[in-house]
Amino acid sequence: MNLMSTLKGSLMEGFLPAGWDLARIDRCASQPPDEILKRQPWWQRDFQPVACASLEEFGVLMGHEIALEICRAAEEKRELILILPVGPMGMYRWTVHFLKEWGVDCRHVHGFNMDEWSDRAGNTLPADHPGAFQKAMEDAFYGPLGRLGVPRKQRHFARRDQLPAYPEEINRLRKRGARMSVVFGIGRVFHIAFWEPHFAAEFKSEAAWRRAEYRLAARLHPLTIEQNAITSFKSRTTLVPAFANTIGPGIFLKADRIIGGCDGALGRGMMWQGMSLWVTLRYGPDIWVPSSFMPTRPGRLFFLKELAGPLTAECN
Repeated sequence: MNLMSTLKGSLMEGFLPAGWDLARIDRCASQPPDEILKRQPWWQRDFQPVACASLEEFGVLMGHEIALEICRAAEEKRELILILPVGPMGMYRWTVHFLKEWGVDCRHVHGFNMDEWSDRAGNTLPADHPGAFQKAMEDAFYGPLGRLGVPRKQRHFARRDQLPAYPEEINRLRKRGARMSVVFGIGRVFHIAFWEPHFAAEFKSEAAWRRAEYRLAARLHPLTIEQNAITSFKSRTTLVPAFANTIGPGIFLKADRIIGGCDGALGRGMMWQGMSLWVTLRYGPDIWVPSSFMPTRPGRLFFLKELAGPLTAECN
């Protein structure tokens, strides 16, 4: 007895994205933990998942990876486009630490936040709101860098007045030789940024889906809202906006390098991100599973080892 055998006539029927193959998702999540690093035919040859034994190790390794990307661009005298998430967040402390230790000035960095909460018109939270991604980035990354920080005019946030300008600004920088790196987490419903799986129904082809660069007032899946209630709003579902502004695959799949992170363990054996990690690595590219495309890009995906499972029932 499981979800597939009891779905018909339940409240879950019609709730999950229509293009999901639940049996395929279940097969991805049922594999033994020691198989998680096994390379798949569609992975880009320079894509590498990296297991981390603890949350502390995860933060250090991922933060070091971001700092190295910034440092390499500085050494090459190239501008760097950094697409940045708010979730995971712990790595920013270490990115700041390494950049300060090395004395790397970030004047060559152009930061683009990948998403932000919004209302149904694309209006966003005030920049100083405790739930705003802009405030989170200023507090965790931009502010602590001090004199080495990214210039204010090079900090871009997914507000209604800024997000539509992302493609033109990124293209302008690319024409000048800028490198682009996408830092990301993976959502409960396999989204990247807030590019949700149900958006796939609007596109006639994968090629059309790949061209989508951003969306104002994206309608979020209920599981995304509940994920964020747990991870960012201390369980208060009522505080979570139902819409968000977000970049799309037309931006995040054009990365020269990706730096991903999965740290969704809750303690006492509980987690929310184990299935998301396995499906990302095993499903194969499919527009109904946005994160499934990330292994087709060069880079690293850092994850807590316990997320590999085994993903079997345990009554906590």
